[in-house]
Amino acid sequence: MSDETTMPDSSDEEFNAMRGRQSVIGFVSDAVTYVEPDATLRHVAEVLRSADVSLVVVSNGTMLYGVVSERDIVDAVALGIDLDSTPVTTIEAEDLKWATSISTVDDVAEEMLENYLRHVLVGSDDGGLVGVVSMRDLLTAYLV
Repeated sequence: MSDETTMPDSSDEEFNAMRGRQSVIGFVSDAVTYVEPDATLRHVAEVLRSADVSLVVVSNGTMLYGVVSERDIVDAVALGIDLDSTPVTTIEAEDLKWATSISTVDDVAEEMLENYLRHVLVGSDDGGLVGVVSMRDLLTAYLV
């Protein structure tokens, strides 16, 4: 008789269902990248590139104004918006989607799919920003 414990493999439906019930908090990137509300779109593009991120949070240190993604910058370029003089607040997304520390991976993934989102902000119980979770972050919950 063997004392080895058998781990379920990734094709096990029950094991995969457990993955989606995990708290999203374990997949949150707490290294949030911020820009000031008066930052130009060119500066935001430079920050996105240098920080190697696809989303920045627009904040003055006290108040969160919105978020800007690399996709928003691409849209601005395609529309011919002047990147050197236009402040980020003109294109930021203000209708933000939030998750909490008790939200599950499945809940957040479903929210992302339903609303065509690539990022969701994760808030703390006191209303602060814990971090950002991206669709790439959530993939690790299902694949690793």
